[in-house]
Amino acid sequence: VFTRMVVDLSEFTQSWWWAILGVLVAIGFVFVQARRRSPRFARFLDIIILKAPAFGPILRKASIARFARTLSTMFSAGVPLVDALGSVSGATGNAVYREATLRMRDETEAGGQLQWSMRNTGVFPNMVVQMVAIGEESGSLDSMLAKVADFYEAEVDNAVDSLSSLLEPLIMVVLGVLVGGLVIAMYLPIFQMGQVI
Repeated sequence: VFTRMVVDLSEFTQSWWWAILGVLVAIGFVFVQARRRSPRFARFLDIIILKAPAFGPILRKASIARFARTLSTMFSAGVPLVDALGSVSGATGNAVYREATLRMRDETEAGGQLQWSMRNTGVFPNMVVQMVAIGEESGSLDSMLAKVADFYEAEVDNAVDSLSSLLEPLIMVVLGVLVGGLVIAMYLPIFQMGQVI
């Protein structure tokens, strides 16, 4: 039965490979267009990605690193904080952090401190908020944001290295199961013929 399933799957793939390829391309196209044209769908997808077990923390740290690096560069170049926050919102690469940055811009434009607006969003870690608070009080916000960016960029690099080292055994297991399944499918009928004889 297992060998018959493998043969049928092979014949189906050979006969309908163009339909399978077309369906995959169509699904990818619809997915990309829905993410681009629907802000609600993009936000929902980004929330799910941030909550993913393995990749979520890495993407969260990467968004914070991009936020801090871009804001530090723009603020040190003399761009006003409100204008810089408006530009930084698009550089975070995530709808959740983009909306949080826009809320921070509105609260800062209304006269609030950056640290309080960051704390109100609830998406930034306490360490980032404290570093921003120190930068605001000491007048060195750009250097503090640069330190935050350096820290989280190093965290992302370490997390990616750890994840890649964990993925190698998983890939070996998947390949072993696939190759082993094909070998069993090929030799199982031979063993059954031997038992019959």
